[in-house]
This record gives sequence, C-alpha cells and structure tokens, in this order.
Amino acid sequence: MSVEAARLAGTFEAGPERGVAELLACGSLEMSPDRAADARAIAALLPAGTRVYVNHLPQHALADSLAALAALHASGLEPVPHVAARRVASRAELAAFAARAVRDCGVSKVLLIGGDEPRPLGPYASGAEVLREGLLAESGVREIALPGYPEGHPQIRRATLERALAEKLALAAAQGMGAYVVTQFSFAPARIVEYLSELARQARAVPIYVGLAGPTEARTLLRFAQRCGVSASLRALRAQGMGAVRLVTHTDPGEQLAAVEHYIRARPAGNVVGAHLFSFGSALRSAEWMNRVIAAPAGAA
Repeated sequence: MSVEAARLAGTFEAGPERGVAELLACGSLEMSPDRAADARAIAALLPAGTRVYVNHLPQHALADSLAALAALHASGLEPVPHVAARRVASRAELAAFAARAVRDCGVSKVLLIGGDEPRPLGPYASGAEVLREGLLAESGVREIALPGYPEGHPQIRRATLERALAEKLALAAAQGMGAYVVTQFSFAPARIVEYLSELARQARAVPIYVGLAGPTEARTLLRFAQRCGVSASLRALRAQGMGAVRLVTHTDPGEQLAAVEHYIRARPAGNVVGAHLFSFGSALRSAEWMNRVIAAPAGAA
C-alpha cells in the first residue's frame, strides 16, 4: 500500500518528523510556464513522479504551458496544468490544449480554477462550466484537482463555494473522473486545521492536499497574499505588528506543515494525503527545501 493510500485508509503511522517528511514526499509544488529549464533540476531533488503544477497566468494562452509540461514529463515528474476557466479564450483553445497536453506531455490530471478575471475572456465563467461540457474527460484527462479556500474567497460567499465544490465533484464522478482538493495557502495554521475538518465532513472520501506558502522572502509572500485573498490571517498578523508578520512569513514553512501533521496524527482517518507548495516563481527553491525535509533523518526535520 502506498503512503498516500495508507493515509486515506487511516493506517499510516509515523512520528511527527517522519510524518512531515511523508507529507512532502506525497506532495507537490507549482512552477511558472516560462521555467521549463528548471524541470531537470527539480526532478533531481524530488521523488520520481512528484506532481508539478504549471500555472495558467493572466494574459497567457494555455499553450504557453506546453513546453514546461513536456519538460516535466521528460524528467520523470508528473505535469499538472492549471486551467483557469475565465482565461480560456474559446472552446477550440481548450480542446486543442487538452489534446496536446494528454498526447504529448503525459498529462492525466488538471487543476481547474475559475480564474480572477473580472470578465471571462471566452465562454467559461467558472470551473463548473468547463466540467459540464465534458471536454476534459473526452480528451483523456482522468482526474481533476479542485481549489479549496481555508479563508474563503474575496469575491465568493462561503455557501456558494461549498455548493460549487459539491457540483464539481458530482460532475467529475458522472464523467468517470477522480477528484481531489488542493487548498489555498494561509498564514493561520489554526484556520487551516479548522477548514480541513470542515472539508472532511463535506467531502468525506475526497483526498486533500494542503496548500502552504513555499520558502520565499516576506515581502514577496505578502504581495502574493494580498492577490490571493488570504486577508483574514494577514490582517490579524498586521494587528500584532510587522514583527509578527515576519515571524510567520519567514522563508521556512515548516511550522505550518508541522501543525497540519499534528492534525493528521490526531485524526488518522482524515483525508489529507500531502502538502502542496506555492512557489511564487521559485519552484527550484521550494524543491530544494522539500528535499532537505524529506531526506532529514528522524528527529532532525
């Protein structure tokens, strides 16, 4: 039984240090589409088959990620493209991209997000609209990653998010696709743990990958946090002064990862199976940090 399967079955047993390492060994990270040259170096640091997500950035076509997806596949990693529904210009663009990604880049999973464009660039206003069309399944995509929001979404009510997740899970199941959740990062470990409990009740059998801010500079991290809507924990930290902000937004996400691991040990039947690192353009730096933690001897992580 794999570590991921053991976590879902509630049979995985490990001490805190090894539990943290296993969350990363079963985990993933993201990279920018213009960093295809980093794929081989990332592969040298992480377990074979590690999932690496390639961002669908604003003002970029889906095809812009194909070179990075192909490089990841050639390096023995699993490429997972982002598809931001509101940034897709046309059905033809999505169909052509999905066909090439599956055929040429070994893609079997897609992270489907709405995208934060104020107006859709094409026919899709949400991830659910993409799923309803069935095009991804027809193209050979076998599994869908869906976003989760520990602090909610700045433009979408929590009840709406919950209904949308339930609908997308049902659509994926009806089309024979698996589904799992990747959460947004947060600066508040307690809120992450609370959200994991809520999500486990809402979608009991759905695997969860906990999003964490990867190692980066505090200024960069705070800039991305403002864009990504993790405002609640950011405001709480700022109320305590910039010293508290710097304490939590330092370059090592280990403290938050340890809080997640503690949650898993307290609830062995939960459905958290790995960690996902948001790398903010520094995928190689995140991979180096993951490598150090995974390789650390017990008691030294």
